[in-house]
Amino acid sequence: MSRRRSSTNVPELLTARIPADRGTKLLTWLADVTVNQPNGARPAHLDPREKLPELPGSSALPDTSTTSADATSSGVAGAAGGSGVVGSRRRLLELGPEGFARALREQTAVAVTDTTFRDAHQSLLATRVRTRDLVAAGASVSALTPELLSVEAWGGATYDVTLRFLGEDPWERLDALRRQIPDICLQMLLRGRNTVGYTPYPEAVTTAFVTEAAASGHRHLPDLRRPERRVPDGTGDPRGPGHRHRCRRSRPLLHGGHARSGRDPLHPGLLPRPRPAHRGRGRAHPGHQGHGRAPAPAAAAQLVAALRERFDLPVHLHTHDTAGGQLATLLAAVDAGVDAVDVASAPLAGTTSQPSASALVAALAHTPRDTGLDLDAVCALEPYWEAVRRIYAPFESGLPGPTGRVYRHEIPGGQLSNLKQQAIALGLGERFEAIEDMYTAADRILGRLVKVTPSSKVVGDLALALVGSDADPAAFEQDPQDYDIPDSVIGFLNGDLGNPPGGWPEPFRTKALTGRELKPRDAHITADDETRLKGSSTERRQALNRLLFAGPTKDFQTTRDTYGDVSVLGTADYLYGLQPGTEHVIELDRGGSGSSRPSKPCPTPTKKACAPSCAPSTVRCAP
Repeated sequence: MSRRRSSTNVPELLTARIPADRGTKLLTWLADVTVNQPNGARPAHLDPREKLPELPGSSALPDTSTTSADATSSGVAGAAGGSGVVGSRRRLLELGPEGFARALREQTAVAVTDTTFRDAHQSLLATRVRTRDLVAAGASVSALTPELLSVEAWGGATYDVTLRFLGEDPWERLDALRRQIPDICLQMLLRGRNTVGYTPYPEAVTTAFVTEAAASGHRHLPDLRRPERRVPDGTGDPRGPGHRHRCRRSRPLLHGGHARSGRDPLHPGLLPRPRPAHRGRGRAHPGHQGHGRAPAPAAAAQLVAALRERFDLPVHLHTHDTAGGQLATLLAAVDAGVDAVDVASAPLAGTTSQPSASALVAALAHTPRDTGLDLDAVCALEPYWEAVRRIYAPFESGLPGPTGRVYRHEIPGGQLSNLKQQAIALGLGERFEAIEDMYTAADRILGRLVKVTPSSKVVGDLALALVGSDADPAAFEQDPQDYDIPDSVIGFLNGDLGNPPGGWPEPFRTKALTGRELKPRDAHITADDETRLKGSSTERRQALNRLLFAGPTKDFQTTRDTYGDVSVLGTADYLYGLQPGTEHVIELDRGGSGSSRPSKPCPTPTKKACAPSCAPSTVRCAP
């Protein structure tokens, strides 16, 4: 239940209605948030956009619209940001995936991916950063850091969170980011058969999703959406990703496989082996994703060396800095010959996010493996992200600094902040240490999974369920048939995510499934939906939203119908509401704006509507 404050000082807000015009619909949202304060009191802050570095020829504040015309639709832009550097996207389109990967393997400089736009805020702020705050930084990133290999900006949890919690369409975010970052490869997280969801989807859905994602942003040319280096389906089952590869073969997409390490010492059985089944699928490079048990420097060096023995392809390392030592891990991997690494802007780096970009750039400067990124340019973006993070304080992961406990519980950095939010929602926020311990027990019961989404969600769901019911993990493991088990766990045990590399946990699995009604593993879609997936871009996107996340899509549509396009609201106004006596400007689109000035308290407050003289103004749209 949201916290409420007395409305006697602003009685006019009691009469908020839902008329048809979009300006007053937005006022309805603002009235609700101003009165109820679901995210607490409004913090004192500056507009983060005022902290963006000034670019030559730029306007005072950047365009954050998600609907403006595509300024780059006429062709591929040349040098990134006018810097003279040919951006990675241009190189990919010219060289093709194989040529691009070969050039990456041959270069001496360490290639860098910036995760600030996706995994960093997913890991630290429960994925709540809105499109307008990402788009605002796009032009600066494009102009100041054109040497980046890629910007990870889409997919993963961002897809359903935009629909479920932010009242935004994830496809509009993708389009807007491509407009602002035209020359650098945009990278996404694709969960194999699970696409951007948590369960496997029919082949038609996965094919349509990859096709639309590859075509989005640049209407006249094929576009890059490079799947991140993850387990194809959360368990390493090689059967799942085949159709994903096939549907991309005619497009300039760069695909990364995923190499997994077990506990130290290096587990050779979990490393990928070059085999004929993978030839011709367009795999451009393997990668390692260090989610839970962050690899120590020696382990990372051993892993990279082992991959080098098996592949003459680029190796891309991704890790989370939960324990605080992953910069050393990246440097050890660099010494061992890694080709690319993931980092985040310093204000959104560290702990459950990735290591700091500026720290890595400084550490490798003036060495044979210098990243080529300018340290001053990287640092110039930090004040903006500092200001953005302050606005999203209610969604912080709750981890004030590094923790060595990650070496014990192995909760992935990208899951930790969301798991904390789930615990709070279930009334278990004060028992999070118990949830950490139960996560370890649940992982052991399930057979020590490779913990990436959605397999990590399976472990987290079981841990929350066991703590919430005060269950003893030993008793649960012995007699699971006597307990209510989350659907995600039953689906995993039923094989929905494939076959785990370590085998099934028996006899636990058989006991847990005994007497339960199991859903069919191969779902199908209707003929009408198949037609929609082959229709126009708009029709395909709407169908994908609904097929992937029916509930969140319904929530999104309800928000749009009731409140209008809330993405146009400034983030402080969207989260915290309005300040009495202060004018708030709302940019509705490129052709109009509006303002609202909440009144000072009425002299004689009542439960009836105030007189017009003390009521807030409506939004005024002007051409």
